[in-house]
Amino acid sequence: MTGCLDIVERTRIIELVGLSLSMFSLVISLIIFYKYRILRNNRTKIHQNLFVATTIQVTTRLLIYIDENLELTVISDMEYLCEAGIVLLEYTKTAMFMWMFIEGWGIPLFMIMIWVFVMLFGVVTSGCWFLYSRLPHYWILEGPRYAVIIVNIIFLLNIIRVLVSKLQQSRTSEIEQVRKAVRAAVFLLPLMGIANILFIVDYRIFKKAWKFALWSYITYFITTFQGFFVAVLYCFLNEEVRSAKKFNTRYGNFCTKLTFQEPNIRIESVTV
Repeated sequence: MTGCLDIVERTRIIELVGLSLSMFSLVISLIIFYKYRILRNNRTKIHQNLFVATTIQVTTRLLIYIDENLELTVISDMEYLCEAGIVLLEYTKTAMFMWMFIEGWGIPLFMIMIWVFVMLFGVVTSGCWFLYSRLPHYWILEGPRYAVIIVNIIFLLNIIRVLVSKLQQSRTSEIEQVRKAVRAAVFLLPLMGIANILFIVDYRIFKKAWKFALWSYITYFITTFQGFFVAVLYCFLNEEVRSAKKFNTRYGNFCTKLTFQEPNIRIESVTV
């Protein structure tokens, strides 16, 4: 029993670190996207909406985590506030999946409204929808999410197939081909909701502590660091973002030189 409690405590540390790092990374990413006007196009708008959904989800989870683990119980003691937090959490979680399909905020809202209606009028639960994710009604949300996961995996496999075929046409070495294909898969897979698949597993089936620990650490690491993965892949390592930074630095320095060398030149027309 003590071993399981130790595993739970370590898992909570992983949760706290992962959620905090994800929130920080996502906020920085949103600042970058809103700072550079050159990034304001349809493609990056999709990324921004994905970031917003992920940020709200991470922030909500972090607040619930702090409330539960620091024994503040402000949210837990207020039933309607607690349920509102769960609704917001599930809505943004669903929106994350749907933005992978560019379906926007409307479809997740429709899904969450149906689920909330069923929970309010069709389910009798004590407290703040205790163990709501174990109820069969939760599949109103989980079903479409897993459908998105399956389709995304199919897309991923097709992307890798195309990537390998394109690389074979070039002069890239075989090792480089494999490395790039594997790297693409490693970056994309955490974003496909692998954690949701792991959450299907009932932790009570693990009879040995090390098996429970392995499942717990992997599941919560992927789940809580997902926002960080999104920020790294779609912002920090994004070539378009890096080019925008270089553009801003280059023309910013150019405008500064003009200001000092030609004080009479007006540079208001220069847009960065």
